[in-house]
Amino acid sequence: MEKSASVSIINLVSQADMVVQFVMILLAIASLWSWTIIFDKLLKFFVLKNRSNKFEEHFESLTLEEIYREAEANDNHPLARIFLACMQEWKGSNIKRIVADGGDKKSSLKERLSTAMQIASNKSMQKLESGLGFLAIVGSATPFVGLFGTVWGIMNSFQGIAVSKNTSLAVVAPGIAEALLATGIGLFAAIPAVFFYNIFSGKINNFTERASNFSMQLLNVLSKDLDR
Repeated sequence: MEKSASVSIINLVSQADMVVQFVMILLAIASLWSWTIIFDKLLKFFVLKNRSNKFEEHFESLTLEEIYREAEANDNHPLARIFLACMQEWKGSNIKRIVADGGDKKSSLKERLSTAMQIASNKSMQKLESGLGFLAIVGSATPFVGLFGTVWGIMNSFQGIAVSKNTSLAVVAPGIAEALLATGIGLFAAIPAVFFYNIFSGKINNFTERASNFSMQLLNVLSKDLDR
């Protein structure tokens, strides 16, 4: 039963109008590329979550210098990049002089540290967002592309009826089935794209919030050093 269904779908594609075939191929490529992005993102988010958890554990137990050496060797996740950006700005400043001068110099340093971390966070989130734009396009556009293939196929079917002057279901059905298959492929491409786009958007929002909390925590630690 499954084999005959598979063969019938192949026949529908092979016998379809060239425009409908082009639409089906375009939708199939879009679906394949979407799944490539989806699997890549699933793996990346899984790895980043583990690395971030480990980094936060070390932040609670190690000194800043030890964490700095670790982050230099493994700057492969957002929290490490934020930490490095902040510490590089810290190390590039004359802390003793800033502490001695007090007031405005301290405020200026804290602002620079905050800015450095924000820039690092934004760059990291931009990398995480790569590919989501394509998923959004696939999710919103492919149903309409499939619908275009369906309309074109049904139009050809009715033209065939007009030419043959035969309204038998056996004559009309194959053309309509080919046309509807285009819509089915469009939905097959769109539904996973929309589903995982929403999942990944939520994960990025969580990472953004996590990065923001870590930045405030690190700034608080360094501010205490300044105020001693």
